[in-house]
Amino acid sequence: MAVDDETGAGPDPAEAEVARAGGATGGRGVCTEAERIDRTLALLWRDRDRDTTPPEPTRGRRPTLTIGQIVRAAIGVADADGLVATSMHRVAKELGAGTMTLYTYVPGKTELVDLMVDDVLFERGLPGPGAPRSGDWRAQVELYSDRTREAHRRHPWLREMSRVRPALGPGQLSGQEYVLSTVDGLGLPPRETVAAANSITSYVDANATLEAESIHLERSTGQSTDAWWNQRSAFWTKYFDITAHPGMNATWLAGGFATTAGEQAAAAYEFGLARLLDGIAQQVARAAG
Repeated sequence: MAVDDETGAGPDPAEAEVARAGGATGGRGVCTEAERIDRTLALLWRDRDRDTTPPEPTRGRRPTLTIGQIVRAAIGVADADGLVATSMHRVAKELGAGTMTLYTYVPGKTELVDLMVDDVLFERGLPGPGAPRSGDWRAQVELYSDRTREAHRRHPWLREMSRVRPALGPGQLSGQEYVLSTVDGLGLPPRETVAAANSITSYVDANATLEAESIHLERSTGQSTDAWWNQRSAFWTKYFDITAHPGMNATWLAGGFATTAGEQAAAAYEFGLARLLDGIAQQVARAAG
């Protein structure tokens, strides 16, 4: 999954040495983009049942690690210290292995981050095809919402991930399949079905990202959002012009802002999701004639 280098998911310094040695490319040096994509997809779609046991060696020494062990160790580092700290060296240290050893399993940090993201999305445990579901379609959307937001709360570094160019792994696709299949039976035309599903995932994912950012800021600064605003209370008396912002002033006087930042964010999210689903329901009714 794409992520800006500035966020800490750029190449690990040791990767250049690995590339020169051909460690992740069969001794041929730097791989092509097509080869990198193919290798990443193979890792994403690995047999997860084998994640607990090192595979049998095809040659040389028996592997001592599994991809699953490496990914879980990396997730633990990112949960504790963020993506910047999640270097191949740090993950290897957590596993008691040599840094160069990790490159025989995963080509580099970019691929490792893709695996991390897909694993935490897979852990949402959304019902797959044929699995029982409870409630109507709105309740099923709310399940996607609850589990996606919880994943971001547990792993705030997810806020740094691209939603435009995601890693095409089972975790990512399970969410898309779940939401699309939820709205697929509502009777909308195919393109409107896709639009409805995309609007749901976009809304939920964007708000989950905002919540993760809030959690990250509170952890990294030791200051809550409410405390941050309280530090700037002088702004309202010294700089805020009520004549230029009559709507904000009237809402303030009426008690519209008389809740904490967290309460406002939660209320805005629930209100927005409900209205989005109301709109889809109305479109379904129109399509039914």
